[in-house]
Amino acid sequence: MNAAEFSALLLLATAVSFTPGPNTTLSTALAANGGLKAAMRFVCAVPVGWGLLFGLSAAGLGALVVAQPMLRGAILLGGVGYLAWLARRLWGSRSLNAVDASRLQVTFLQGVGLQFLNIKAWMLALSLVAGWVAGHPDALLRFAQVLPVMLAFAFFSNLTYAAIGSVLRHWLAGPVVNGVASGARLLVFNRVMASALMLTAAWMLWSGLAPSATRAGA
Repeated sequence: MNAAEFSALLLLATAVSFTPGPNTTLSTALAANGGLKAAMRFVCAVPVGWGLLFGLSAAGLGALVVAQPMLRGAILLGGVGYLAWLARRLWGSRSLNAVDASRLQVTFLQGVGLQFLNIKAWMLALSLVAGWVAGHPDALLRFAQVLPVMLAFAFFSNLTYAAIGSVLRHWLAGPVVNGVASGARLLVFNRVMASALMLTAAWMLWSGLAPSATRAGA
């Protein structure tokens, strides 16, 4: 891989990793509600899940997923449904106590699985395979070069967002009255995060169905 290709890869990785999305939104919300330690399971799950997805795409499964309307639709609806479920749990949370924070727990395996429910993640993986890996005589070497770059960006982007959520954590709890935090700021914050998840889910649904609608109307 020459310098121009590697620079293009870094630009793409920066753009797709640090712009807000379902992963970064969840990382921020989990850290704001449960602390940085509680968010680390998800922060670590994102690169693991995406790495597995990228490997499967390089092996040819990604093209099959995108090409099969029923499979593509199942992944799309599963991802939208899961984001909506998380948004619903996030919407009413206004306390930093253990009971309320438990509503927002995302296990490591759920974090890994979420990557497979994002049809846009499949398409990104396919774009990377097509642009940087497939058709080159050194395809395996290129795969070994692209993978750690994308994993590092996935980890550090989510860690950055989680750190921001952690820094805001106690301020979001709101002013303390008679020894009890009001939680008003946290409630507003969580509802903004829940709305961001729902908007992301709606965008995924719209953009995922748009090609089908275009073909149907042609």
